Amino acid sequence: MATGNELADTLAKGVWATAKQSLGDLFRWKQRVIVTNELGESHTEWRAPEKLKNPISLFMQLSAKEWAYFLVGMFAWTADAFDFHALSIQTVKLSTYFGRSKTDISTAITLTLLLRSVGAATFGLLGDRFGRKWPMVANLIVLGLLQIATIYSATFEQFLAVRALFGLFMGGVYGNAVAMALENCPTEARGLMSGILQQGYALGYVLAACANLGVGGAPETWKIVFWIAAGLSIGAGLVRCFFPESKQFREAKAAGHHISARDFWKETKLMLAAEWRMCVYCIILMTWFNYYAHASQDSYTTFMIESKELPNDAATRASILMNTGACVGGTIIGYLSQFVGRRRAIVGAALISCCLIPAWILPETESGLSASGFTIQFFVQGAWGVIPIHLNELSPPAYRSTFPGLAYQLGNMVSSPAAQIVNAIAESHFVTSKSGKLVDGYGPTMGIALAIVAVGITITAALGPEKRGRSFEHAAPAGANIHNDVEKAIDNISMADSKVHVATELETRS
Repeated sequence: MATGNELADTLAKGVWATAKQSLGDLFRWKQRVIVTNELGESHTEWRAPEKLKNPISLFMQLSAKEWAYFLVGMFAWTADAFDFHALSIQTVKLSTYFGRSKTDISTAITLTLLLRSVGAATFGLLGDRFGRKWPMVANLIVLGLLQIATIYSATFEQFLAVRALFGLFMGGVYGNAVAMALENCPTEARGLMSGILQQGYALGYVLAACANLGVGGAPETWKIVFWIAAGLSIGAGLVRCFFPESKQFREAKAAGHHISARDFWKETKLMLAAEWRMCVYCIILMTWFNYYAHASQDSYTTFMIESKELPNDAATRASILMNTGACVGGTIIGYLSQFVGRRRAIVGAALISCCLIPAWILPETESGLSASGFTIQFFVQGAWGVIPIHLNELSPPAYRSTFPGLAYQLGNMVSSPAAQIVNAIAESHFVTSKSGKLVDGYGPTMGIALAIVAVGITITAALGPEKRGRSFEHAAPAGANIHNDVEKAIDNISMADSKVHVATELETRS
């Protein structure tokens, strides 16, 4: 049982004790690890993180099939992000088209975000109960059809109604897409692949901005961007049809396991009873993170057009460069999180982004705004790049479709008024532009909001748990563990991969 590493105190019990231990572990380089042998005997020890590996060698650890699953999951997430940003990046156009204020248009964003949690719960549970494939296919195809329905909305009220329904189906994509992309990734490659996957969100923004730039600034052109969005969603759903069900469901079926609805719901109740504190923590964390993204992105194009008086094409080009920075930052910081720890990567990125706020909102030229936008989104989405794998590692292994998606979308629900709040405050407070005119105060509003949120993320991540390197790829589907004891039902970890017949579950407080 001895491994030669320094013994550590056992994991703390209770909210305050856990927060105190987590904060202390943040400043200690080694990880607190629980080591369990094949007889169930366990102890806690300090273990140095593995050396940072060449990203090329990490890419090569994925088989062709694992790459295919990852790319399809990322395609679905990118299409989902394009669908969302097709509206947010065209707020000014839609305001002119419907004859409404920008705050009124942002109501559609609020409705979309409010109902995404319902979709996350519905499609996440369907994914954990029946498999990832067909719930995800149906979800994406209906999303595309709702984009088309948005185009044919004759009144503003119809537009809001369709966008609310759109939010319900949009919420189901994230959990299934992340589970599909990451559940079979080798442990050492997870940080890097998580960072790349999360940037499907930024890539969706970039593609939506490119489409907006291509169609021009006329109010009616918003419909063309929505047609493109519909094609991407339906296309992602059709591509998913050609890939088999996830490994854990195929293995359960091959073994002749029949998971009844009764077993599924019984295990779900046991999971909630054991993990409700983790659920609450992840929802709080994702509330901060969703405010982080929406406060820094949703109104940025509007900010450049209205407050900085840039033309539509210049503002769109700056937005594209801003989200290029997001793609680069998410990939690099996600990769580094495998070495420095998930929480350290998040805290560091959040604090740096907070320091960059003045440089983000003060420039007046397209080049200055492009450079500052690139830099701040490098760290905003850099922190976000850690989230997919961090949520998967915190999740009960049998619920990796429901748990990450629902935590993410409940955070989205709480933060849903973000764009509306920013627009409302900015439109009621004015600053003097470089031309001497009084313009909407988007810069100060977004800067203050981002500072508050970055500090909130720092505190929440510093006091929270971390399970870097946790094994979950061999977990049985939800409901298949119901005849085991409660602990195994919550965290059924395979011990087959250890060369010395000692499996380790990393319950890290890095």
